[in-house]
Amino acid sequence: MTAQSFSEINVQQLAQRLAQADPELQLIDVREPQELALAQINGFVNLPLSEYEQWNGEISTRFDANAETMVLCHHGVRSAQMCQWLVAQGFTNVKNITGGIAAYSILVDPSIPQY
Repeated sequence: MTAQSFSEINVQQLAQRLAQADPELQLIDVREPQELALAQINGFVNLPLSEYEQWNGEISTRFDANAETMVLCHHGVRSAQMCQWLVAQGFTNVKNITGGIAAYSILVDPSIPQY
């Protein structure tokens, strides 16, 4: 039996989902605080991968393992790692945002700075 994997969505799909303002949607940004200071999308909870030890024990109490969960980083590499980890924790509907905030800035919202 293979481990359940996660799916991917592009930044245009993310923008559509954000526009729907779905209260069930869980948004996680795994970038570092100094990256957030440069550019961010409203509504995301920041869980920096470097601070894993501080938040990993709270993941099941802070988030619903069955709710749609989207993960963001700068380009999509760290968020893919987080998606794999979430699936291993029993999360069933995890999506990696391909291209990350860099692609979102270029393709969706140019007011978000590139860095």
